[in-house]
Amino acid sequence: MAEAVFRAPKRKRKVYEHYESPFPIPFGQDHIPKKEFQVYHAEMMDNNVIVRNAEAIEQLYGKGYFGKGILSRSRPNFTISDPKLVAKWKDTRTSMPIITSKKYQRSVEWAAELLCRQGQEESAVHSILQDYTKPLEHPCLQREKETHLQGELNSGVDPNMEGPVGREKLSVMNGDSGESDEVENLSNQSAYPQEGSGQDAVTANGSDGLMVEGVAPLPHVPCGHHDDLILQHGSQPKDSWRTGLFSARESGSAHEYVLVEEVVSDVSMGKDAPSEESVQTKRLICRRNPYRIFEYLQLSLEEAFFLVYALGCLSIYYEEEPLTILKLWKAFAAVQPSFRTTYMAYHYFRSKGWVPKVGLKYGTDLLLYRKGPAFYHASYSVIIELIDDRFEGSLRRPFSWKSLAALSRVSVNVSKELMLCYLIKPSTMTDQEMESPECMKRIKVQEVILSRWVSSRERSDQDEL
Repeated sequence: MAEAVFRAPKRKRKVYEHYESPFPIPFGQDHIPKKEFQVYHAEMMDNNVIVRNAEAIEQLYGKGYFGKGILSRSRPNFTISDPKLVAKWKDTRTSMPIITSKKYQRSVEWAAELLCRQGQEESAVHSILQDYTKPLEHPCLQREKETHLQGELNSGVDPNMEGPVGREKLSVMNGDSGESDEVENLSNQSAYPQEGSGQDAVTANGSDGLMVEGVAPLPHVPCGHHDDLILQHGSQPKDSWRTGLFSARESGSAHEYVLVEEVVSDVSMGKDAPSEESVQTKRLICRRNPYRIFEYLQLSLEEAFFLVYALGCLSIYYEEEPLTILKLWKAFAAVQPSFRTTYMAYHYFRSKGWVPKVGLKYGTDLLLYRKGPAFYHASYSVIIELIDDRFEGSLRRPFSWKSLAALSRVSVNVSKELMLCYLIKPSTMTDQEMESPECMKRIKVQEVILSRWVSSRERSDQDEL
């Protein structure tokens, strides 16, 4: 058997991020993990392990590329904003998502359907959604109008009229003396549309179980470029769970408020026009999102167990109770019968510096990446087999020559090498010993690179020699 030749990984053409760290734990100057680090929270749901906290998602994926977003291709960066609208309204300084009117109406329809399935009457559903989705004042856009109007007024004002005395003269000249306090109060009310509205945690139409979440006053944040007021999401306690109108989520940036591009009809009177003309313009209307969709990080069972067992930076809960390492080992094996075999190989390759990912799309158990999927294409497609040292017993995935040749051809066509990873256990190891992850200490690993022999290529190589 010839010795395999290592081939350099194929780097991707466009790389949009930089490499941070191989693991989501801090390292000291001596490249040794520090003793104190943050332990992240995950939960087991429907035979899957998910992470909800936004900070934990960023750390686990950004440092080691663990898991994937449930709504994204890989990195969990899903957003409901329309890219074309974001580019169109780029001058609008806001952190809120911008969506089309059609997309917003779809969210309203989903919310109505959900309420009807909960037993609400159609009239009550219409009343609830009509009150919940009513337009709100967007301070950013309002501030632009006020700044523009103030600029027009200041353009014709003497510079000596600055300061309190000048402002009094300006008020008298404009005929609005004594109204400045009222205007200020109105602007404050528009900037805080939810304050004192009487909608804080009240039931809608007396319906049982349907809770309208109280919206806190939205903070004012001055923009350094235009000095506009940006409407931001209200903050929530870090470890608390709050139930919204149609969603529940741990702390994080929830798109509760959105900007909807809607067609608004403006009625203008022309000097020469005998009748009124209706001109349709598109504006951004601030509304509450009735049906919010959240991005979570989904971990494979191998990734989740590695973070718990090997790194100790993750704690997995099931029905609000933390699961021990031994319970996780047994639970994951019950959910996925091949878990013990695939995890041993996963642990081995992670320890060697590779980033293993599920290889289902290429018909294998694992794909091995250097640094991560963002930087390189996968180098190896891995088939895993657990055997004893006497090479006896049935294989987990028996191959015929035809199926093996087909799998090898697929791997070559996608610029990957096919690797057979044999996990060799002692023949004296019992099934009871396999009930604990400590059995991995007695496992040996043998890697075999399978390559296709091409007669024409071999003849050309011989001719060159």
